[in-house]
Amino acid sequence: MTNAFTPATQTELARFVAENAQGAKRPLTPVGGRTALHFGYAGKDGAQVVDLHGLSKVIDYPARDMTVTVEAGLRIDELQTLLRTERQRLPIDIAQSARATIGGAIATNTSGPRRFGHGTFRDYVIGISAVDAHGKLFKGGGRVVKNVAGYDLCKLLTGSRGSLGIISQVTLKLRPVAETSAFLWCPFEIFAEVENALGRLLQSDARPVALEVLAGSAAHLIANEARAGLPSASPVLCVGVEGTPQEVEWQLDRLRKEITPYGVQDLIRVEGESAEHLWTALTEFQTSADDPLTFQANLLPSRCMEFADAAVKLGVSVQVHAGNGIVIGQLPEEAATVEQALAALSSLRQFARQAKGNLQVLHCDPEWKSRMPMCGDPEPAWPLMRQLKQSLDPHGLLNPGRFIDA
Repeated sequence: MTNAFTPATQTELARFVAENAQGAKRPLTPVGGRTALHFGYAGKDGAQVVDLHGLSKVIDYPARDMTVTVEAGLRIDELQTLLRTERQRLPIDIAQSARATIGGAIATNTSGPRRFGHGTFRDYVIGISAVDAHGKLFKGGGRVVKNVAGYDLCKLLTGSRGSLGIISQVTLKLRPVAETSAFLWCPFEIFAEVENALGRLLQSDARPVALEVLAGSAAHLIANEARAGLPSASPVLCVGVEGTPQEVEWQLDRLRKEITPYGVQDLIRVEGESAEHLWTALTEFQTSADDPLTFQANLLPSRCMEFADAAVKLGVSVQVHAGNGIVIGQLPEEAATVEQALAALSSLRQFARQAKGNLQVLHCDPEWKSRMPMCGDPEPAWPLMRQLKQSLDPHGLLNPGRFIDA
């Protein structure tokens, strides 16, 4: 990659992209906080970095409408600090939030443990502006929640990893700040008992916003980060709730009664500052390890405990967003070569496919990427996605070779 171009306005960004399309036609790599550059394949050599951190203005914040419009380069922590002045928030957990930008988080469709209760960016982006490969600024959605005009470009660009357009501005739907939150930390003997407890919780009168299962060294690492002296013999079911103090108290009591019959070894309440540390540890897990490879598997929620059990037997540390069918895994240090890593992943990739899912690598040694499923195994929809990419970016200028066009 060459020196970055840093636009100060959306117009300057559009002009730069248009000049590139009409002239040099160099590959463009849009970046924000540079926290997700390891996603996907290596991309083409000689790409021009387009650094969006200069686009960081707050365009409009009508707090009574519970929406905010900001430029794509605004840091997540800065956005949340602004929203807290009105007792509001964007309820999506984003790792490395001091560096990450809102445009980058949307482009990678980042989410964390609260995904179970609050959803993903596709539930919160109601308006979006972006620059296409020709340098044309285009918009979708609007600044009000009830806007159904036109194609749903908000959902199309969310998770597109900068391959269809460079996101320059977004309008977000917001939620009130929860008065308090807490967890129940529940160690079990075996995964089958966790599965039974999860089955009960999916019919619970309480409304947990996070259903996390931790196993392998993940439980130990996250317990240490929480600084609450939590037992870390795995597997651990970690249930998060939010609301007023009365609502949280009622939910914890209800969940305790519902989980107790299913073989749990202990039921530990995590509250106050320790709960805040635990939210952070659960969010940062996928970025906090020095292990050689981190992957994400998406599969039927009903098969997650079986998958996690198989992964732990291979020495993998796992964090499961159990209500959503997502497993984050980190291979052990013993997987020191690309052949060893591929061997460790082989059975898990097959398992995920049989469970109507897929497995993609989030992070690994850059030299391993060409042999790894950085975007998962091919899906039936990929030809259609490539046609879409071809129609919007016929010269392959936006992040080429990083996503499914690799």
